[in-house]
Amino acid sequence: MRTILLAVFAASGVLLYLLATASANTETFARQYSLLVKLNAGITVVMLAVIGYLLVRLWRRYRAKEFGTALMARLTLMFALMAIIPGTLVYTVSVQFLSRSIESWFNVRVDASLESGLTLARTTLDAMLQDVAGRTRLMAQELAGVPDASAGAMLGRMIDQTGLQEAAIFTVSGRVIATGGLTSARLALDLPAPEILAEAARGRGYAGVENAARSADKPALRMRVVAPINVRLLGAEPRVLQVLQNVPEPLTASAESVQSGYRDYQELSLSRRNLREIYAVTLTLTLLLALFGAIAAAFYLSNRLSAPLSLLAQGTEAVAQGDFTPRGEIAGGDELGLLTQSFSRMTRQLDEARASVRQREAQLEAAKSYLESILANLTAGVLVFDPEMRLATANQGAETILQIDATRAQWQRLGDLPGLSEFAARVTEAFRSHGERVWQQQIELTRPGEREGDERSLTLLVRGSRLEVAGGTGYIVVCDDISELVSAQRSAAWGEVARRLAHEIKNPLTPIQLSAERLQMKLTDKLAPAEAEVLARGTGMIVAQVTAMKNMVDDFREYARTPPASLVSLDLNALVREVLGLYENSPVPAVLHLDPALPHVQGDSSQLRQVIHNLLQNAQDAVASCERREVELETTRAPGGVRLTVADSGPGFSQKIIKRAFEPYVTTKARGTGLGLAIVKRIVDDHHGSIEIGNREGGGARVSITLRAAA
Repeated sequence: MRTILLAVFAASGVLLYLLATASANTETFARQYSLLVKLNAGITVVMLAVIGYLLVRLWRRYRAKEFGTALMARLTLMFALMAIIPGTLVYTVSVQFLSRSIESWFNVRVDASLESGLTLARTTLDAMLQDVAGRTRLMAQELAGVPDASAGAMLGRMIDQTGLQEAAIFTVSGRVIATGGLTSARLALDLPAPEILAEAARGRGYAGVENAARSADKPALRMRVVAPINVRLLGAEPRVLQVLQNVPEPLTASAESVQSGYRDYQELSLSRRNLREIYAVTLTLTLLLALFGAIAAAFYLSNRLSAPLSLLAQGTEAVAQGDFTPRGEIAGGDELGLLTQSFSRMTRQLDEARASVRQREAQLEAAKSYLESILANLTAGVLVFDPEMRLATANQGAETILQIDATRAQWQRLGDLPGLSEFAARVTEAFRSHGERVWQQQIELTRPGEREGDERSLTLLVRGSRLEVAGGTGYIVVCDDISELVSAQRSAAWGEVARRLAHEIKNPLTPIQLSAERLQMKLTDKLAPAEAEVLARGTGMIVAQVTAMKNMVDDFREYARTPPASLVSLDLNALVREVLGLYENSPVPAVLHLDPALPHVQGDSSQLRQVIHNLLQNAQDAVASCERREVELETTRAPGGVRLTVADSGPGFSQKIIKRAFEPYVTTKARGTGLGLAIVKRIVDDHHGSIEIGNREGGGARVSITLRAAA
């Protein structure tokens, strides 16, 4: 709106200047009158539109009961009246004055005076021209019988006697015979027009006044007189005498001034009505501009006066509603400006204080979220209890280890949670017995599996301490699943035992076997048949047991000294088919379910081949004494890798075996060493994979191995 106001003011000023210029310049006024009238009408419409818009907006604000609108309306009315009343009075007087002044310009006396002056100037010029023409004709009569040789001298004497300025004698064809006065000093003779020469050839003369000015700012008039010379020589070409005489400059200036004034007067007289109209339009535009400026000034000043009060009212209402956002300030040194600045400073301080509180709350929330993120990503379980041993919070690690839903279990007693009664009793007893001290215990926890018979036994390292809370003394419990660690420690211990047993047992086995065979060979022929038979049975038993001991030593050595895996990309389906090729004639053939789109895995072919052999051999041994003998081998995709599953229809794993299936010498076979699954577990760990065992829903055992997919 401010831009529109400035543009309208500028356009109005330009139009006023153009109107003033056009009024003083009759030619410009006559050419641009219609355009100026249209522009004036256009700017007037724009002014009225802007004023109307401002008034409509003021009315809307007044109906909306905005603060300061009544004051703005009152000031606008006052300023408008202050502009309209004096402006209308000045406008009326000015219009009447200009109308009468314009009429007084065009009275009879001025018109008659200008015509008399113009007639006097023309009469004076005509008298001077007749005088020069008479002297020119006398000079032409005297030069009639003068020969060409003496014409120049005689022409010079005549110029001196008559007081003329320039004279020249030339033929009608333009050949110069003689010159005198100023003409002789010129490089080129100023010949008359061809039609004048033609009239002179027919014996007629010419006299006239012409413009001799070289520039528009210096007017000059010159009299030209051409008279024929009667040549008395037979056959001579007709000749003429030309006289050029400048009109005196004062007379020229006066005549030009009178003529210019008369012409302007006539133009003004013809456009008297239009001149009156354009002055009226100029005054009307001036009045509208003054009125428009007054109303605009009223809006501006009222806005300047009501703006601080409006800001204070809005700020007070916002503060009452809890909005401490700093409001705008009014620049100025008066009381209203200082008041708005003080109020803005107060709200800014309140907003900064609230922002500081919010920042601290955000920091606390961020710290809380950070702590929750840390707890959520901990593998250890963290549980917090209130003084009555009800669960307040638990992280994701605790949910995974204890298989609970922290949201549903919140504010429930630990002993009331399914499957945790024994765990709760151990924890409660530990807090009771240790008092204020931090305690640590190893607790065995049995958790149900997905299917019946898949129960898992977890070894938990539990730490507890008291925690000061708002309602008194709470408790915090941290538990770690160290089942894998315990299993690894047992595997390491069994590896050490296997190395020592292999070393200690291997040395005497060969001498024992050789000694038994030597006794049989030496004593068989020397004993009676009955005694020889007893000796043969005894030595055979010794050799068989020594062979069994050697096999057991080899198994221990293989378990304790598994070579490092050489991991390469290989096709697990192809490896399974290769191994099953050795079991084609087996009494229990395996049923394959291989994924055709199975990706390659990272593995050692020889060690994985041993894993498949051990699993297939265990499955066939498990179903050997069953009526329904089935062995299934399946490969499928798994998250981040490939899963190999071997299942059978045998009796399955007992709960006792599931707890310690991967430890050496844990077996259900009558003559097994219990190292098969232990070796498989060691190979899978070297491949950075995982192994799971369990029972099938319809009966039988299931072993699943997950290996990493190749890049």
